[in-house]
Amino acid sequence: MIDPITALSAISSAVALVKKVSKTVDDVASLGPVLGKYFDAKEQAIKVVEKSKNGEFKGSALGKALELEMALEQARDFEEQVKMLFFQSNKMDVWMRITARAKQMEADAARAESRRKAEKKRKQDEIDELVLIIGAIMVVSLLLGLTGYFVLEALQRQGGL
Repeated sequence: MIDPITALSAISSAVALVKKVSKTVDDVASLGPVLGKYFDAKEQAIKVVEKSKNGEFKGSALGKALELEMALEQARDFEEQVKMLFFQSNKMDVWMRITARAKQMEADAARAESRRKAEKKRKQDEIDELVLIIGAIMVVSLLLGLTGYFVLEALQRQGGL
């Protein structure tokens, strides 16, 4: 996980790169790679915000949260500008497909994470059950062994063996 300062600078540099490239290209489709870098940086910043809210970073939580929230607010404003680039170049359908695909990818990732957690829980339950069975077998074996020992001792005292 990156630190808050790195997250902020990643967003800032990605925004600057997109703005610089958008002035030199004729088609918004050419912005794809640099927009991808911007959204990756934004995702990292969101993770940093979540970690800072959980108290996982040292220092002034209020200061870091303030900086990150302000950066994310600027990011939202920037995204509106990007959206307008698509609309102005008459690529509204492309923007709609992009946002629909992003939602689908997020839903797919959430389902995959849910499956991963369920599988991890299932494996842990299997391990717990196996440990319980092995423990029960050991206790039963110990009890049978002790019973056999005491029966043998009793028979030896009675002179049977």
